[in-house]
Amino acid sequence: MSANATGRDVVGRDVVVEGAVAPGAAPAPLLVELVALAHRRLTTGLAAALAEEDCTVDQWRAMRALTDERGRTMGELAQALLIPQASLSRLVDALADAGLVHRRQDEQDRRRITAHLSRRGRTRLARLDALAAAHDAAVRTACGLPDVPGLPGLADPVGPLARLAAL
Repeated sequence: MSANATGRDVVGRDVVVEGAVAPGAAPAPLLVELVALAHRRLTTGLAAALAEEDCTVDQWRAMRALTDERGRTMGELAQALLIPQASLSRLVDALADAGLVHRRQDEQDRRRITAHLSRRGRTRLARLDALAAAHDAAVRTACGLPDVPGLPGLADPVGPLARLAAL
């Protein structure tokens, strides 16, 4: 492969490809690959931290999603957490069995059931959030990121990630 006068890479005799990769060289990773790898590494570390309290990452995320007083329907919760509804039902059942979550029938629409964090769930969530915050701080330190997103004069790495998550 060689570069022609336009700066484009020439592959073979007649094929011109922008940014072609040399034979035997690995292509540069795509953003989706980097995000997937980062996700796996971050959640593996977080899962280990939460396991100290006998909790999974999905259970912790579900409890965090239920911190407001209005609660959420199972459909809303499944959509917010990107978890299939059948899996979410089992997850909420386990949280309810542990007394961390309770279900309530809507007063206007008796067919509508909302999940709510119990008082015991709030206490447990505070401990889990402390473990997650310690994990987050360790990751930020290892990556050379600021401890608090949005500090004046420092790049905020959470902004781009939040925009990606909202896609």
